[in-house]
Amino acid sequence: MDTTTPELKRVLSLPMMVFFGLGNILGAGIYVLIGKVAGYAAMLTPLCFLVAALVTVLTAFSYAELSSRHPVSAGAAVYVQEGFNLPLLATIVGLLVIFTGVVSAATIARGSVGYLQFFLPFPEHVLIFLVLFALGSLAAWGVKESVMVVALISVIEILGLLLVIFVAGDVLLELPARWTEFVPHLEWSVFRGITIGAFLAFYAFIGYEDMVNMAEETHAPWRTLPWSILISLLIAALLYMTIAAVCVLATPPDLLAQSGAPLAFVYQHATGADPVVLSAISIVAVVNGALIQIIMAARVCHGMSRRGWIPGLLGAVHPVTRTPVAATAVITLIILVLALWLPIETLAKTTSGTLLVVFALVNLALFRIKRRQVPVENGFIVPIWVPLAGFLVSLSFLFVQFAAM
Repeated sequence: MDTTTPELKRVLSLPMMVFFGLGNILGAGIYVLIGKVAGYAAMLTPLCFLVAALVTVLTAFSYAELSSRHPVSAGAAVYVQEGFNLPLLATIVGLLVIFTGVVSAATIARGSVGYLQFFLPFPEHVLIFLVLFALGSLAAWGVKESVMVVALISVIEILGLLLVIFVAGDVLLELPARWTEFVPHLEWSVFRGITIGAFLAFYAFIGYEDMVNMAEETHAPWRTLPWSILISLLIAALLYMTIAAVCVLATPPDLLAQSGAPLAFVYQHATGADPVVLSAISIVAVVNGALIQIIMAARVCHGMSRRGWIPGLLGAVHPVTRTPVAATAVITLIILVLALWLPIETLAKTTSGTLLVVFALVNLALFRIKRRQVPVENGFIVPIWVPLAGFLVSLSFLFVQFAAM
C-alpha cells in the first residue's frame, strides 16, 4: 500500500458507530418497504420481519468476528481474500458490495419521493437529482461531519418510529383477541407470501455489514466494530417487530400496501390528522440511508484501490477533507442513473439477492479461517458452527426465494 498519500482519519467512537449502524439499518426498509411486505404477507408481516432477523443474525456474528480480525476498509473483499486466497474472487465480492451499495441507495432515493412530494410538488426525477446531489456533497465534505449528521438523523428516525407506536399503539391491546391472525396456515400461497415478504423485510436489516468499511476511521476497531454491529441490529429488530405489528393491526394490510408513504398512512389513519411531522421525519430517515450507502461504497472503492484491485484514482484521498472524493462522485453518479431507471421493488430485491451471495461467501471465508486455527488476539470470537450455519441459511433463503417467485 502507498503510504505517501493522505490516510483516512480515525474519529469514530462506539456511540457514533452505533448511531451510524442504526442510521443505515433503519430507514427505507421500514419507512418505505413495510407496505410492500404487507402486500405479500398481510397479517403475517411481523412474522416476515422475524424470519428476516433470524436469517440476518448468524451472518452478523460472522461479520463481528471478521471485523475484529481484519479491521480494514473493503471489509467483505478482504475477508474473502483471507479465507480463500483468491484475489479475483475478492475483487468480485468487493464489486458486489459496491453494487449493492449503489442499488440500495438508488432504492432509498426513489423511496424518498413519496414523502418528499408531501412538501415539494416537483417531478420525481427532479427530486431524486436534488437529493443525491446534496448527499454526495455532504459525503465528500468529511467523515466526521457526515457521521454526525447520520447520528442526528438516526435519533430522528427512532423518534419517528416511536411516534407511530405512540399514536397507534393502542391496537397492541387487541393482541390477546387477535393473536390467531399472526399464525400462518399450511398452504403454499401463505408460504409463498411469507417467503417473498421476508425477502423484502431482509432488506430492512441490511446495513450492519457496511459498518466494517469504516474500520480505518474508527478508534480501536477490533473492539468497537463487533459490539456496534450487534447493538445496532438488536435495537433495529425490536423496533421493526413492534412497528410491523402496530401497522397491520391498525390499518388494513391491502391499503397499507397501496401507500407510497406507509407509516404516514398509519399515522393519518390513527389520528385523522395530516401526517406533516411524520412525513418530514420519514424524508430525513429515508435519505439518511442513501447518505450512508454513498459513504460506504466510496470506502470500499478506496480499500480495493489501495490493494491494486481497481484503478488507483478511486483510492485517492483528498488532502483537505481526508475523504475519497473521486470515488464519492463516481458512486453518486451511478446511484442517480439507477434511481431514475428502476422501480423500488426491483431495486430492493436486487440488493437483497446480491447481498445474500456476499453473505454466503463471507461466512464460508470465516469458516475456512477458523478451520486453519488462525490465532486472534483481543478479538471477538464466535463458535465455528456460526459461520457454517450462516452460509447454509443465506444460500437456503436465496434459493427458496427464487423458488417462490
